[in-house]
Amino acid sequence: MTSKQRAYLKGLAMNIEPIFQIGKSSLTPEVTEAVSEAFNTRELIKIAVLKNCMDDPKAIAQALAERTRSQVVQVIGKKIVLYKESKDHKKIELPK
Repeated sequence: MTSKQRAYLKGLAMNIEPIFQIGKSSLTPEVTEAVSEAFNTRELIKIAVLKNCMDDPKAIAQALAERTRSQVVQVIGKKIVLYKESKDHKKIELPK
């Protein structure tokens, strides 16, 4: 992913609300499965890491990206943005 594409996705991510929250139990298989399923209907997902989660949001983002075969767009504070190109529901056209 180029810096231009990442900047474009960051701009889109500003307007969406987090659809998942990662709490005290951190990254469970259920959370990973839910995020993976969410990529079936959307390409850009924002996740909030709650204060009671002791793990590093950057580490959580990397692990989630690997497990769901997606890309980390950004991690700001306790917010994670992931992108996975959809074959069926392509809505986001990345700049070249």
